[in-house]
Amino acid sequence: MPPVAAGSATLSSTEKPNASSEQLSSEVVAALYAEHGEELRRFLQGVLRDASLAADCLQATFTKLVQRGHESREETRKAWLFRVAFHEALAFRRRAAVGDKVFRQVAWQGAAVPPSAEERAMGLEAVDAVKAALGELRPEEREIVRMRIYEEKTFVVIAAELKIPLGTALGRMRTALMKLRTKLDDKP
Repeated sequence: MPPVAAGSATLSSTEKPNASSEQLSSEVVAALYAEHGEELRRFLQGVLRDASLAADCLQATFTKLVQRGHESREETRKAWLFRVAFHEALAFRRRAAVGDKVFRQVAWQGAAVPPSAEERAMGLEAVDAVKAALGELRPEEREIVRMRIYEEKTFVVIAAELKIPLGTALGRMRTALMKLRTKLDDKP
């Protein structure tokens, strides 16, 4: 299919719209803001239920327009703006939810009583017991435990890196955990 000539208003469904174009001019951005800004602000206020968040989200939407608006087609730019605004609003909501969750966790942690000296000593004893039990494992079992627990690798990745079958990696981990459980249960 021949490429679309520069300045052509129609694109085929298989071509990327304006992928090679320069960024939108400030005049085009200003005209789009004048034309759609108030409608977008009302839309965002309805989604977010907060005028200041809607204003922030509107600004983020037009920032995206400056950065990526040249990738949209002129005839669908209004729809593009509303889609970006909606996604920005959802991102604002997610960030707010995460912030609230973190705030609640910090509040609970602040209210917690610090551990006593006895509790800290028992914790250190438990750590020493786990280290000793790990030291008693066969090297290949210890390697699987280290990769899975400390490096947080999946068993597929572990098997690939060690060049062993997946079942072998799973079996070694199961054997290691059984040995650790037995050794740690025997501790007073």
